[in-house]
Amino acid sequence: MKTRILALLMLCGLTTMAQQEPQYTQFMYNMSIVNPAYMINEPGIIEVGTLYRSQWVGIEGAPRTANVFAHIPLNERIELSVNYLNDQIGDVISENVFNVDFAYKIKLNETLNLSFGIKAGVDNLNFDFSETNVASDPLFANTQKTVLRIGTGAYLFKSNYYIGLSAPTLLPNDISSDANGALYENKPHLFLIGGYIFDLNEKLKLKPAAVVKEVFGAPLSFDISMNMLYANRFEFGVAYRYQDAVSALAGFQLTPNLRIGYAYDYNISPLNDFNDGSHEFILGYTFDLLGLSKNYSSPRFY
Repeated sequence: MKTRILALLMLCGLTTMAQQEPQYTQFMYNMSIVNPAYMINEPGIIEVGTLYRSQWVGIEGAPRTANVFAHIPLNERIELSVNYLNDQIGDVISENVFNVDFAYKIKLNETLNLSFGIKAGVDNLNFDFSETNVASDPLFANTQKTVLRIGTGAYLFKSNYYIGLSAPTLLPNDISSDANGALYENKPHLFLIGGYIFDLNEKLKLKPAAVVKEVFGAPLSFDISMNMLYANRFEFGVAYRYQDAVSALAGFQLTPNLRIGYAYDYNISPLNDFNDGSHEFILGYTFDLLGLSKNYSSPRFY
């Protein structure tokens, strides 16, 4: 019987829960997950990647999240992003999200760009209590629901900084058991993101960045990070998530096209006594299918 997962769900307030988007420490390498206006802005280059996060290692039934994504510029102004996300909490909750983003860029001047984006997709959420010791309780009846996801955003950027405001989840919805109120409530989300790149010398770049998240009905949350890129190949950084975790990050450009990254989160909330931290892995690959790409002298730093 999965009793620990139920204790975790109660700790997180499963009934009448204001559900939040899965959180990533390395979100800056797939910012379309929070802002549909995000663009890699490299016409001819297609970027694909995958991210896996194992949260609160040591707690039975702790969340595990997998994300597969692609950024596909169609021309100088239009870019598509595709995301598939699976979020699993033990054997009880499984969420599958698929969405497509459409971003359109306006050049404000030779170096400054403003893009607008829309997100559309579906979200399937499944509650399965059959393997728990509350399976006979009508409050915990097996339930699933598929809902529409709509979002929007704006993204201002140039080569050395970016700032974006977005609402990737605009439509509120809930999923309820047959016997009682909402088990799950998906509330509108607001994200404010920003970062700036300092060229310290020919080989060293420094990038402070932040993301602020507001979920209707939940406390304000924010992440701040400081990353360093050396010789356009080696990346190291630290991050802080408000009242939740401190993190260490590392990334390596193995080839001009292939990048890997790892992050470790050390929990600073009361949950620290019950887990061994969180691990996150990311793999990204860029390629040119049509031979239309520019000659980029260095990999992107955001």
